[in-house]
Amino acid sequence: MRISIKKHLLWALFYFLLATSLGLLLRFYLIHPVPFPYKYLVHAHSHIALLGWVYLALTSIIYGLYFNTVANGKKYRYLFWFTQLTLIGMLVTFPFQGYGLFSIIFSTLFLLASYWFFWLFATLSGSELKGTPAFICIRMGLWYMVLSSLGPWALGAIMNTLGPSSPWYRMAIYFYLHFQYNGWMMMALLGIFLLVLDQNGHVIQKRVFTKIFWCLNMGIVLSFFLSSLWTKPPWPFYVLGIFGAVLQLVAFFLLLKWLLPAYRGKGTTKEVTGMGLTLFSLIALKLVLQLASGFPFVAELASTILDFTIGYLHLVFLGIITPAILMLAKKLEWLTISKWAIRIYLLGFFGSELLIFYRGFAAWLGGEPIPRHTSLLAGVSGLILVGLWGILFKNMGLRGRGVDNG
Repeated sequence: MRISIKKHLLWALFYFLLATSLGLLLRFYLIHPVPFPYKYLVHAHSHIALLGWVYLALTSIIYGLYFNTVANGKKYRYLFWFTQLTLIGMLVTFPFQGYGLFSIIFSTLFLLASYWFFWLFATLSGSELKGTPAFICIRMGLWYMVLSSLGPWALGAIMNTLGPSSPWYRMAIYFYLHFQYNGWMMMALLGIFLLVLDQNGHVIQKRVFTKIFWCLNMGIVLSFFLSSLWTKPPWPFYVLGIFGAVLQLVAFFLLLKWLLPAYRGKGTTKEVTGMGLTLFSLIALKLVLQLASGFPFVAELASTILDFTIGYLHLVFLGIITPAILMLAKKLEWLTISKWAIRIYLLGFFGSELLIFYRGFAAWLGGEPIPRHTSLLAGVSGLILVGLWGILFKNMGLRGRGVDNG
């Protein structure tokens, strides 16, 4: 029996709703504190958002595209439910103990589950798909996922030897986040995107793909140095980080250069075109901000004003990665995305970003804060939750392409 990809995506959406609810709870924390330490709720929010939503959604799509067969279904089903055990474990332990014994156990088990998925992808994917640009990108993304896990593995040793106040503790977290956001997630999305394009008659030339692939991956590795600039390292670190950011911009424009002519004459709906333009505009903004962070003045601002960091992370997660997953899942006919739900979601995203960055600029320039800013931000962020509920309800009980009863 084949696995129902749509059901698994609905599981991922449910985790996203939980993570968003925790984020909304954090917004209200300053208005009316709840009986959980703020830092513990942040840990629960971030882990469920990254691992419950993004990881589960991406791996479900990858499984559905590459090795969703009757023979493989049983193997993957064991992995899927083991992964749910780790996610639920993190959800119920982080709010109570932060990084404690049980939350670390469940986090460690999740890392092992992610390695298990990589092994299934590498061994069970059809031979006819291996060697394609899409497969190469997804495989590279999974390697970045494994590489990023060195950060969490190192945290235990750092805490026991140097302590959580050590700069290496913060660097281990940044290492993990960088290769999650910029490596695993972006490369996996690019691979799925290229596969969807290939299925619709847009096959990228090998020469073009090679240039994009190497520029992008060299950029991903080198731009990690941008995450070290808060330590005010020697000037070569700045040069390497800026060069990495430039390489990613070059890869982005090479992709656009190939993509725009490829779409001519192929006709897409206004909805898809509008979503695509919004998404690519936000990616361009993300890459420009990343490049700017390589200059000492901007690096200092980013490291001292928390709102700039939070705004940037939400730009990547809520403005780029999440809409890309939803758009690809809709294109693959595994999710139905209503116009009103995605519009409410985007309204909440853009509104919250404006308020977060405004507060950051006000702190920097000494401007006047917006009256009742915290309440307003919580209310606007609530629109994201409304949009997600709309997407979930729209898909409950509906059947998507290739969805079986498994």
